[in-house]
Amino acid sequence: VLARRYRSTTFENIVGQDSIAKTLRNAIASERTAHAYLFSGTRGVGKTSMARIFARELNRSGSLTEDEAIGNAILRGDGLDVIEIDGASIRGVQEATDLIA
Repeated sequence: VLARRYRSTTFENIVGQDSIAKTLRNAIASERTAHAYLFSGTRGVGKTSMARIFARELNRSGSLTEDEAIGNAILRGDGLDVIEIDGASIRGVQEATDLIA
């Protein structure tokens, strides 16, 4: 898919969401992040890209030698510590129960 191939990889590369990128950058810089974030909007506005960049920045430690590999895995959606939950696919009680488990 073309969108995945050219997906933004840093807050600076995000187009059209400058205020949100700045807010998330400032939260990380001041170490005042919330326990949950909800990214919503219509298709193609950058919700997944923003969430993955944010997750990568939150999981950076600088002390690990695998830091870059971990960050790239998060951006690809392969990160073991980051789980993407698609709200459109969690519609029933059983799906919610499986998610909690």
